[in-house]
Amino acid sequence: MNKFLRIVILIILHGIIFTGCNQAGRVPAGDGNLTIATLKGPSSMGMIKLIDSLRRSPNQKVKVIILDEPLQVRKMMIDSTADFVILPATMAAVTYNKGLDYRLAAIPVWGTLYLVGRDTTVKIWNDLRGRRVYVMARGMTPDELFRYLLRKNGIDPEKDISLDYSFPTHIALAGAVGAGRAPLAVLSEPLASMVIYNDKNIRRIFSLNDEWALLAGTPLAETAFMVKNSIVKNNRELIERILASYEASTRWVNTYPDSAASMIVRYGILPVYDAAIEAIPLSNLKFVRAASIKKEIYEYLQIFYRMNPDITGGKLPDENFIYQ
Repeated sequence: MNKFLRIVILIILHGIIFTGCNQAGRVPAGDGNLTIATLKGPSSMGMIKLIDSLRRSPNQKVKVIILDEPLQVRKMMIDSTADFVILPATMAAVTYNKGLDYRLAAIPVWGTLYLVGRDTTVKIWNDLRGRRVYVMARGMTPDELFRYLLRKNGIDPEKDISLDYSFPTHIALAGAVGAGRAPLAVLSEPLASMVIYNDKNIRRIFSLNDEWALLAGTPLAETAFMVKNSIVKNNRELIERILASYEASTRWVNTYPDSAASMIVRYGILPVYDAAIEAIPLSNLKFVRAASIKKEIYEYLQIFYRMNPDITGGKLPDENFIYQ
């Protein structure tokens, strides 16, 4: 088994569960157990100090579940088995518009997408004409965002380029890039850092986050941190402590990336220290309360809604979407 396949197998293992909390990151459990569902990637990287604090103390009934894909998080929301969740902001809008009783509390990740590949002839957007680019699932955030940037650069995604959805998950697509089956692909961090670590012939061609900033006129509010509405109604103090703990964890990760990278490896978010420390600054980790950036959040969702109303659930969320 080659090195890349071993790494992919390590990445796809999930279901990491931690309980408890220590004084440095104390989060009260409230009434009964508290469950936080996060994703293996930038969202769990940003909260890794909080995860470590939870792991080190047996005194609090707080559980963090790390999952591979947003659909797994959504399933926990449907089953009402998670109190706090992390998922793409567009999916957060869908779940809210479909009646799932969660509110948007914060944006912890601000853009993780890169066009990567071995093709050294692609230097500007116009070089993509006539090429095949692999993107995970059609109609999801990476696909719609890439289509938006193509159009902004004068490229018709239906006529001027071939978009290939043969590898429908982040992990499957990363494996295909590493195996040479997807020469050009839209990948998210930290998987982009993983494939580049394994094969130095693969490079980041464009930062879609930087391109979005130039063309969209609004920040890339990519990832949502949501809270169950029953907690909003009954325990706002708990919410504030969770938010403060996650925010402090993100600041710590950005301030001490070497220590954070070691924790990211220790808790199975990534298997390789060098890839983890490279991915941290490229993941745009910044914890911002949703109530302080309502305008930016709605501007971000509006762009996606205009492209494809289904990606936000057929409409924009109403004013009760945001916890404040």
